[in-house]
Amino acid sequence: MRAHRDAAGPPRGPGAGVRSALGGRSVAGQVFVLQVVIVLLLVMAAVAALVLQSRHDSTQEARNRSVAVAEAFAEAPGTREALKAPNPSAVLQPRAEAARKATGVDFIVVMNTDGIRYSHPKPNRIGKKFVGTIGPALAGGVVTEQITGTIGPLVQAVVPIKDPDGKVVGLVSAGVTLDNVGGAANRQLPLLLGAAAAALALALAGTALVSRRLLRQTHGLGPHEMTRMYEHHDAVLHAVREGVLIVGGEGLLLLANDEAHRLLDLPADAEGRHVLKLGLTPDMTALLTSGRVATDEVHLVKDRLLAVNQRSTDSQGGPPGSVATLRDSTELRALSGRAETARERLNMLYDAGVAIGTSLDVTRTAEELAELAVPRFADFATVDLFDAVLSGGQPEMTGSVVRAAVSGIRKDAPLYPVGQLITLVGTSPQARSLDSGRPVVEPRLGRAPGWRAQDLERSAQVVAYGIHSLIAVPLRAGSQVLGVVSFWRSEKDEPFDTDELALAEELVTRAAVSIDNARRYTREHNMAVTLQRSLLPRSLPGQNALEIAYRYLPAQEGVGGDWFDVLPLSGARVALVVGDVVGHGLLAAATMGRLRTAVHNFSALDLPPDELLALLDELVARIDQDETVDGGTAPVTGATCLYAIYDPVSRLCTVARAGHPPPAVIRPDGSVDFPEVPVGPPLGLGGLPFETVDLELEEGSRLVLYTDGLVEDRERDIDVGLDLLRGALERAGQSPEDTCRAVLDSRLPARPSDDVALIVARTRALPADRVAEWRVPSEPAAVGEVRSLVTRQLARWGLDDLSFTTELILSELVTNAIRYGGDSVQVRVLFDRGLVCEVFDSSSTSPHLRHAAMTDEGGRGLFLVAQLSERWGTRYTPAGKVIWAEQPLPGASPSGHP
Repeated sequence: MRAHRDAAGPPRGPGAGVRSALGGRSVAGQVFVLQVVIVLLLVMAAVAALVLQSRHDSTQEARNRSVAVAEAFAEAPGTREALKAPNPSAVLQPRAEAARKATGVDFIVVMNTDGIRYSHPKPNRIGKKFVGTIGPALAGGVVTEQITGTIGPLVQAVVPIKDPDGKVVGLVSAGVTLDNVGGAANRQLPLLLGAAAAALALALAGTALVSRRLLRQTHGLGPHEMTRMYEHHDAVLHAVREGVLIVGGEGLLLLANDEAHRLLDLPADAEGRHVLKLGLTPDMTALLTSGRVATDEVHLVKDRLLAVNQRSTDSQGGPPGSVATLRDSTELRALSGRAETARERLNMLYDAGVAIGTSLDVTRTAEELAELAVPRFADFATVDLFDAVLSGGQPEMTGSVVRAAVSGIRKDAPLYPVGQLITLVGTSPQARSLDSGRPVVEPRLGRAPGWRAQDLERSAQVVAYGIHSLIAVPLRAGSQVLGVVSFWRSEKDEPFDTDELALAEELVTRAAVSIDNARRYTREHNMAVTLQRSLLPRSLPGQNALEIAYRYLPAQEGVGGDWFDVLPLSGARVALVVGDVVGHGLLAAATMGRLRTAVHNFSALDLPPDELLALLDELVARIDQDETVDGGTAPVTGATCLYAIYDPVSRLCTVARAGHPPPAVIRPDGSVDFPEVPVGPPLGLGGLPFETVDLELEEGSRLVLYTDGLVEDRERDIDVGLDLLRGALERAGQSPEDTCRAVLDSRLPARPSDDVALIVARTRALPADRVAEWRVPSEPAAVGEVRSLVTRQLARWGLDDLSFTTELILSELVTNAIRYGGDSVQVRVLFDRGLVCEVFDSSSTSPHLRHAAMTDEGGRGLFLVAQLSERWGTRYTPAGKVIWAEQPLPGASPSGHP
């Protein structure tokens, strides 16, 4: 290269060389000129774009500000009332001017619906016609336009002033003149031009630096000279029979000749790729990326032993990186066996990190450890754990362990089987390893009396089987010892050596972390399952309105927050509720218990479904606020719920849902549909009301409630799940139990990722002959008639024993309704699991139980009702309220069972 450069002419000074190189004759000069032209074009385009964008943004900002100021003034307190004042201008003019000065707009004009101004920055314009478009604003819209007004070209907005009924009673206009808009853009122009000049200067300086670096790298050579030099170097590189690699300072392969491609089996596009992505062996990759000096280092590459020499390229001021030469050394093949063994051990440790701990099951993790070690490291492997570890408990250093896993090259080895409780003697290698916390080697089991003392008969069988060497390694996770792992050898005559002892310790250490993680998960999972099952209903309450079957299946990956309930209500009605708290673990289960308890308490108030969900929504919001203040746990937001009330008298089912999947209804003819139930937001979000829908269900219909784990998972969306659920319900049998069984058999995956709660309720109707209703005139004499009617009705039902108490209860309830409840009074008596007396009136005032004093003339009626009935209460209806009282049937238990 120096010869080429010297032949071109006499030597010149450094300054002359740079000027000549940048003059355009060299590669660097040509690149410099091209870059300068590109930079100039880019800077000019950027300046033009910035100026246009600045002016566009200023105009858009004027529009946005005008709309915002006009709307704010229109909605301001007192604006609408000022329009009705005798002199609106006296009130609005000072307010408009104050707002104009505060907001920076050029004018705020208030006008009536005819466009007559009540305010203007120039008082002589008040009372004159507004200049601009007001038609859309009179229709309730917002108008923005650019016009020439009384104060010059401007951007203005017109918004309506509405009364509470939505009627437009006036207009407000706010605007900014184009002089201000243009002035802002013009003020920004010097800054933009200055920034462009600075950017141009920096770009030119950077271009000069790049060209100077290129000049230094090409040594001022022209294109012809560089081509000739490249041809010479290329011929030399590809002619030699020694591999050559040049690696840059960042680890990129810059050059590889033909021999290097052959020896390393490199891909065709190897140049330009990182050394880590070439598929080389780990030791070869480490050498090339390190850049360290190497002299005749031997590396095994597939079936070749390569002698590698490596030197740095920047030792004499060159670019960072390294150059390596490769030579095939087949005479060194004798060393390949040891290298192969070391590679296999490294591979096994790598595989241990991948293959052990794939599940959070303690036993399965122990099996993965034993399976990995056989036959790559040992002929047999056993894993013994303390009993508490298997159940997720805290390990205790006892003398007994349970065999958790066995793996071997054959199945008939006389080792302890899986599940065997082993009491270790103190002299055994396993006991010594647990006591010391260090691995123990028994190279010759036939000569180890301490090991033979564990079980003389079985030890003799093991030795006779051919097992002759043992390594026992404790399973340590931090400061805790979980058990012991034993590796047994029978095929190879050599006993375990020191290197193999270190490998066994490393292998067990990696596996111990996974086993401890599985133990901790098992403990938390068991706690969560126990908590959740204690919170879910153990049995369903007695009621006659619905025949119910249910299923609850926890997720395999962790207990979630799904729950359900069946709640008997007054008037023979029954409430069904199903809910889901997003997440898994103890927090989800505990939150589920709080919500279920809240639903129990709210249902006692006999509220409609939408009102109950509203109360539950407020409760979740308060829980979230408490958790946020404490900073301890995540919020509950994400909980969903569906609440339904079924009335067997009217056969109406009132349903409301908060972010929950819709219910399914199976009609008596077997057809399936998903009724349109308005969906509210999930619990805790607030802000939106919940809505209800009334479903009229024929007797024998089946109402199906479920959580999203039944119809949705990671592999399919909810629409596909609902279609599959519809097909399963169409094929199901008639009973709720058959329906539950058919749904779960056809819908559940082998390992569901989410909880599944399912309720199937077949409706029953209360026979008409079990319901008696009478309308009662609002006069005291009607009370006696009610007593006579109910006495005759009880006689027809065969309930004469309840006549006296029923007469007393209805006398008190009807008397109170006539006296305090308004004109419309109605009595209804239901013969169900108990005898229910209901009195309807049009008052919304709820009665209260109190103890009357000796001198009081009244106040004892409700106290008497409470004493004579099993339960009593009040529920509200859109037309008033219902006071009810329920008595047990003769010969029935307090719960209503005969």
